[in-house]
Amino acid sequence: MSNFDDDEEDERFLHLLQEYFLESPPFLLVASSPPPHHHNPASVSLQKVLEEKSDCETKILEKVLLYMNEKGHHENIKEFVVLRLKMDNYEASLCKTSWISTTFGTPKVYEYTGEYEYIDIMMIKDNDVETPKRVIIDLDFKSQFEVVRPTESYRELIDALPCIFVGGEEKLKKIISLLCTEAKQSLKKRGLHVPPWRKLGYMQSKWLSEKCSKNSVCS
Repeated sequence: MSNFDDDEEDERFLHLLQEYFLESPPFLLVASSPPPHHHNPASVSLQKVLEEKSDCETKILEKVLLYMNEKGHHENIKEFVVLRLKMDNYEASLCKTSWISTTFGTPKVYEYTGEYEYIDIMMIKDNDVETPKRVIIDLDFKSQFEVVRPTESYRELIDALPCIFVGGEEKLKKIISLLCTEAKQSLKKRGLHVPPWRKLGYMQSKWLSEKCSKNSVCS
């Protein structure tokens, strides 16, 4: 027979659950787990890129995760994160990119327009030589690389991507280049055409387009 009655059991369970969530680092609740096997060379390369983190990137990620936990009923999560970053003295902005991507097909030229929104922080250089001049924050990063009917090797790459990206432009370029190359191979193995919105130029423009308007967001 149990030493606790039902009410005591419920109270004890809630207490343990509370302790777990309070003591667990927030990133454990949202970060992706690395693939169990590294037989895929592309997966190994991706893991190396993802492991390249400056102290400032790690600190910003931790703050963003805390902000998202306290978001409450704020309608626009990106605006909320920008406001909280500014309150913590970061030069943060909401960025909206737009671009035109051109593809050639016989006998016509096709144009595809695109728009995207993310957050960035302009950093003041300090003694940390690894600190990027510009830190990009994307709260919905992983889904941008999804393709239909992915091969097992490409699915492994997607599973390794973080849901939230925090990093500099060079790191982002490496990830985009790697994922676009592997997405192309995945689609071709499935006998599918590579759509313009999954090609390198289009994907890079989401975060790195020269046409980018910034909104500092006022409370």
